[in-house]
Amino acid sequence: MAGSAVTTGTGDTSDPGRELARSLTAPGLVAIGLGATIGAGIFVLTGTAAAQYAGPALSLSFVVGGIACGFVGLCYAELAAMIPEAGSTYTYTRASLGRFPAWMIGWDLVLEFAVAAATVAVGWSGYAQSLAAEFGLHLPPALAGAPGDGGYVNLPAAGLVLALTLLLTRATRDASLINGLLVACKVAIILAFVGVGAAHLRPELWHPFVPDNAGSFGAFGWSGVFRGAAVVFFAFVGFETVATAAGECRDPQRDAPVGLIGSLLITTVLYVAMAAVLTGLIPYRELDVADPVAKAVDAIGRSGFATVIKVGALIGLTTSALTALYGQGRIFFAMARDGLLPGVFCEVHPVTRAPVASQVVIGLFTAAVAGLVPIDILGEIVSIGTLLAFSLVCALVVILRRTDPDRPRPFRVPAATLTAGLGILSCATLMASLPADTWIRLAIWLAIGLVIYAGYGRRHARLN
Repeated sequence: MAGSAVTTGTGDTSDPGRELARSLTAPGLVAIGLGATIGAGIFVLTGTAAAQYAGPALSLSFVVGGIACGFVGLCYAELAAMIPEAGSTYTYTRASLGRFPAWMIGWDLVLEFAVAAATVAVGWSGYAQSLAAEFGLHLPPALAGAPGDGGYVNLPAAGLVLALTLLLTRATRDASLINGLLVACKVAIILAFVGVGAAHLRPELWHPFVPDNAGSFGAFGWSGVFRGAAVVFFAFVGFETVATAAGECRDPQRDAPVGLIGSLLITTVLYVAMAAVLTGLIPYRELDVADPVAKAVDAIGRSGFATVIKVGALIGLTTSALTALYGQGRIFFAMARDGLLPGVFCEVHPVTRAPVASQVVIGLFTAAVAGLVPIDILGEIVSIGTLLAFSLVCALVVILRRTDPDRPRPFRVPAATLTAGLGILSCATLMASLPADTWIRLAIWLAIGLVIYAGYGRRHARLN
C-alpha cells in the first residue's frame, strides 16, 4: 500500500536524534504562512508586475493567484492532515509515487525555497539601502548589487540570509516566536498603508484598468494579467512552508488545515487591497523600483510615514526570508532522512532539535545566490518551481484517493477530482505564461538533480 511507505519507509524516524520538536500550534502555522507569503511579493514585485505586465489590473492578478491557491490549499490541507511529516510535497510524493519522483520534486523544492529566500533578501537589501540613504549612509556600488545590477555582490542580501540561518540553528520555538511578533508588526503596517492610502486615491490612475496589450504576450492586456499573476505567484510559497511544518505541530491533523486555509485567506485579501491602493496612488509605469510602496507614500507627501513603511517592509521581508529558509532546511532534512542525501543533513541538535547541518549548508548556498543574482531572474525561477510543486500536490490527492482509499483523512477536499483538476489547470496556465528562459533554467536545475540522484541517491535510498 502507498500508505505503508509513510510509516515504514521514512528511515530512522524512531531515532530521537532524527526527530524534530513538535512545538507548533495552529496560530503559529498561520503566522508562518503570513511570514512566508507577505514579503517580496507585496513590497517589491508588486511594482515590477504593475509596471511591466498588468498595470492597474494587478489586483486582478492577485485574485487569479488567490483562486489558484484556493484549489491548491484545499489539496494541501488534506495531504498535510493525512501525512503530517516534515517534507510536504516531497513526503506526499514519496508516499504515493516512490523514491525517484520524490527526489525530483524534492530537488525542485530546494530550488523553490532557496531562490525564494534569495529573492526576498534582495528586496530587503533595496529597502534597507533606501532607508539608510535617508540618514546619509551609502554602500559602495560594488557591494550594493549583484553583477547584473551594476555591482559585484549584494552584501546586505547575503548578510541577511546568513543572520537568519544562525537564528534557525536554534530552537524552532525561538524562531516561531520571533516570526510571530514580526508578522504582527508588518500586518499592522500594511493595514496602515491601505488606510492612509485609501484617503488619497486618484481613481483616474485606474483607467484603463486593463491597459491595451503592447504587442506581445504578457505586455499588458489580459495576457499581462496572467503574466503578472505568474511573476508574483512565488509569494504564495508560504503554503508549502506551512505544509512543511506539519511534522512539528502538536496536533497536525487539526492545525495543518487551519494554518493553510487561514493564511491563504488573509494573505489574498491583503495582496488585493495593497495592489489596488498602490496603483491608485502613483502611475503604474513609475512603480518599477526597488521600493514601490515607499515611493507611493512619498507621492502623497507623507515622508515620515514613508520611513515607517520602509521599516515595515524590512520586517515583512525578514519574516518572509526566515520562513523560506526554514522550509528549505526541512526539505533537506526529509530527503536525507530517506537516504537520498548524506545522513549528516538529517541529524538534529540534541538540545534545540534543529537540523543544524542542513540549515547551514542551505544558508550558505542561498546567501551566495542572493549576493550574485538579480531579483528579476530570481522571481521568475521561484514562480515556476512553486507552480510545478503545486500542480503535483493536486495530482497526489487524486492518486492517493485511488491507491490508499482507506487511510484516515481528518480533512477531505470537497469534490476532490474537480477541485484538484481546477488546481492543476490553474497552475499550468500560469506556468505557460512565463518566459521561455525560465523554463530552460528549471530544466537545467532538474538535470543537475538527475545527476545527483544517479550518483548518490539511487544507491543510498532507504525507501520501500
